[in-house]
Amino acid sequence: MECEELPINLQKIIRKGESITVEFKEAKKKLPSSLFESICSMLNRSGGHIFLGVKDNGEIIGVYKDYLKEMEKDFVSQCNNPEKLFPTAHLDIKEYVYKEKYILHIYVYESSDVHRTANKIYDRKLEGDFDISNNTMLISDLYIRKSSTYIENKIFPYATFNDLRIDLIEKARIMASNRTSNHPWAKMKDLEMLRSAGLYEKNLQTGEEGFNLACILLFGKDEVISSALSYYRTDAILKIKNLDRYDDRDDIKTNLLESYERLTNFIKKHLNDKFYIEEDQRINVRDVIARELCANLLIHREYSNPYPAKLIITSKDILTENANKPRIIGYIDLNNYSPYPKNPKIASFFKEIGLADELGSGIRKIVKYTRIYSGGLPEFIDDEIFKVKIPLINERNNKKDYIDSASLRNLILEYIDKSEGRTRKEINNYIYPQLQGEEKNINNKIRTALTYLRKKNMIENLGSDTKSLWKIKK
Repeated sequence: MECEELPINLQKIIRKGESITVEFKEAKKKLPSSLFESICSMLNRSGGHIFLGVKDNGEIIGVYKDYLKEMEKDFVSQCNNPEKLFPTAHLDIKEYVYKEKYILHIYVYESSDVHRTANKIYDRKLEGDFDISNNTMLISDLYIRKSSTYIENKIFPYATFNDLRIDLIEKARIMASNRTSNHPWAKMKDLEMLRSAGLYEKNLQTGEEGFNLACILLFGKDEVISSALSYYRTDAILKIKNLDRYDDRDDIKTNLLESYERLTNFIKKHLNDKFYIEEDQRINVRDVIARELCANLLIHREYSNPYPAKLIITSKDILTENANKPRIIGYIDLNNYSPYPKNPKIASFFKEIGLADELGSGIRKIVKYTRIYSGGLPEFIDDEIFKVKIPLINERNNKKDYIDSASLRNLILEYIDKSEGRTRKEINNYIYPQLQGEEKNINNKIRTALTYLRKKNMIENLGSDTKSLWKIKK
């Protein structure tokens, strides 16, 4: 697969130079020795971007192509090594190309933990990383800042393993191992695994030690969660016929893992499938939207606010609402959006078990696949109540002047998939009204699309060349 071009937004960040949230490092064949000092300091401060293959002055010199994969593998291994970084952090490293030079980019989120590397604590100031391990006042300030910002850090010193669902811990371990071979959690005991994930911790300021709220929300028994957060609930509602009340409802008051399953199943129950071909893979677009939307609703909720999270399906939209600590007020500019972790521990855990991807990718995927699903554009409103609106129908004129080859193939594939077989005439009659242009040109495009799908073994002709009958190839 070809390496992706360096996105415009990252080019702009590089041009602005190093700062408290931007770090450049030269790296030709291996990871820089100071890399994890910068990662540790950014985790402890405000997060940021690290670029490998860039000089301090912003000149892009690149990383040797033959060493990219080895460096990426080494990076992932060290991120999961508690002796290198504690608590471990699950970060992404991505390769890009700019003017034939390769760059590695690491996005570091602001963590709710206090991290150490090589048993030293680093903090970030201006464009430098500073060892504060011997400064008790700065360490105390760091713990105070973390504990006051993130409620997921709240420790419950009297909670025990009897208050947790051990079966869910094992389930999460299996999910992580299935996602990443030789995952460190596979060989860890339960407490060691929870410590590694930052779900069991000690507050060095107060001396309190135990499971934190993130752990209770992920693995707690229902009655334990209710005791920790009496107002905790997520409401899934269907409002299509009965607009005064509801047609269907699921009042969810259980752990986050099973809440995620119930929310995604609620969407699957009430919305139709739609399939799309991407890089020769068949994708259920509805399920991708459900996955990203429900993960976003649970991960980025402000749990100190009693406002219940909501997922509402109407005839025209999917709506979600959750309590929030806004950074901006109003609609999110999708072309200029900087993600901000509301609950870094929960977000990191969801990512580790494969229920979420890198920070900010959820919104990008929702935008992309909503356009495929309905042709509409979702809305995201950042306020005291964070709101998402996903259109299920496109109320604009659906007749297109132009359609690219991939979209046409998916349109045809979806139409064939809804039947026991479609004739060429049926396919033409379905496609013609949706496109403008001469019939001859549209007919040629349909023929080319059908030939492509057949060569890729996605469809087969059970009829003849003159009387075709196209079906999905199982």
